[in-house]
Amino acid sequence: MHPTITRMMEVVAKGDETLIADLLAEDVRFLPPTYWATWTGRAQVAAVLGHVGQVFSDFRYRRVMGDGNDWALEFQCKVGDLDAVGVDLITLNDAGEINLFEVAMRPLKSVAALREAMNARVQTDPRFIAFREALSQG
Repeated sequence: MHPTITRMMEVVAKGDETLIADLLAEDVRFLPPTYWATWTGRAQVAAVLGHVGQVFSDFRYRRVMGDGNDWALEFQCKVGDLDAVGVDLITLNDAGEINLFEVAMRPLKSVAALREAMNARVQTDPRFIAFREALSQG
């Protein structure tokens, strides 16, 4: 297994964005399961993943499939009292950093609960206000 994937499996559930940021490419793109949008950039993606790590509980990876730069990591977790399963689709760049991180998740009720919990968190995190302002000006 690629060392970045091994390390990601160790840190992603901790919700510590500084540990996650070390694995991300500067221009990383993150596609969440909660809406059709893309977060771009190390700081933004690390912040989002840090919050996700705080929302999920009982998180564990069940299976890992992949080779080279392309990986799929199946996980299970809870969002509040709801069970969820999903897949992290990871593409690494040539430096071994995460360049693309896409999440597919089910069931819908758990994804909706994740979206609600994430919206509540980002509304109280001043970094996200700055991220939105930068997007609207860019």
